[in-house]
Amino acid sequence: MQPVANIRTLKAPAASRKPPSAPKRHKMCRLNPTSPFFAAMPSLAATQDVSPPPTANPPAPTVIPCQTMKSVRILSLLVFPLLLVAQQADLFNQLRFRLVGPFRGGRVVAVAGVPSQPNVYYFGGVGGGVWKTTDSGPSWLPISDATFKTSSVGAIAVADSDPNVIYAGMGEACVRGNASNGDGVYKSSDGGKTWHNVGLRDSYHIGAVRVHPKNADIVWVAALGHLWGPNPERGVYRSTDGGVTWKQVLTRGPDAGAVDLALDPSNPRRALRRILAGAPQSLPLR
Repeated sequence: MQPVANIRTLKAPAASRKPPSAPKRHKMCRLNPTSPFFAAMPSLAATQDVSPPPTANPPAPTVIPCQTMKSVRILSLLVFPLLLVAQQADLFNQLRFRLVGPFRGGRVVAVAGVPSQPNVYYFGGVGGGVWKTTDSGPSWLPISDATFKTSSVGAIAVADSDPNVIYAGMGEACVRGNASNGDGVYKSSDGGKTWHNVGLRDSYHIGAVRVHPKNADIVWVAALGHLWGPNPERGVYRSTDGGVTWKQVLTRGPDAGAVDLALDPSNPRRALRRILAGAPQSLPLR
């Protein structure tokens, strides 16, 4: 029998041996109990011991895993906008219309506001001229009595580019047995303090006035014309010099008048107009 050779256990050099892997430690984040984060997240604050100790020493920071904090922050970014939207929708549901006067202003078919002045509004009564409020409605003042020759206002528009410029189209376009006629278009360049007539006197009833959003001198008028008979001053008119001159840019003859206009927000040179007894159609206003 052959002798068995001595077998030695070979050990790797100390430098090449790997140390045993340590357990993975989660990164920890420290939170100040007085941080506004706890105020914004009451459910999280309720789970933490953030009540001040009876001593005068400041409370120790709360330590929680950072991964948890990241999840909470992401959740807050997702939840908070939904809460705000729900709150706004609830606020709108609580809105109710109320009468803000004036109680002797008469029937109204023309109203305009000023986007850059949220408390300023105008309205035109069908038998009471133009009125103005600067406090969102509690008080109103008639601002046209000293100038207007007729009292029925069919349309009113304020220039977005210059809120001092106001156009009032006279004569209501709501066809009825006792509708009062007007005498064309009046313009104010000082917020309604003074007015002057700028033409279209024989249009009689104006249904809409639209002002170019970037140029207060460019204005369109939808003229209905005489209610009970033909007349040529009907259709859509445009002025590019603030009412000094007018051009008839659309007509269907002396028996059809225009009652409404809407500018295309993406291209104010285009408008949707409506001819009485006709369907709405697109109109290039060149």
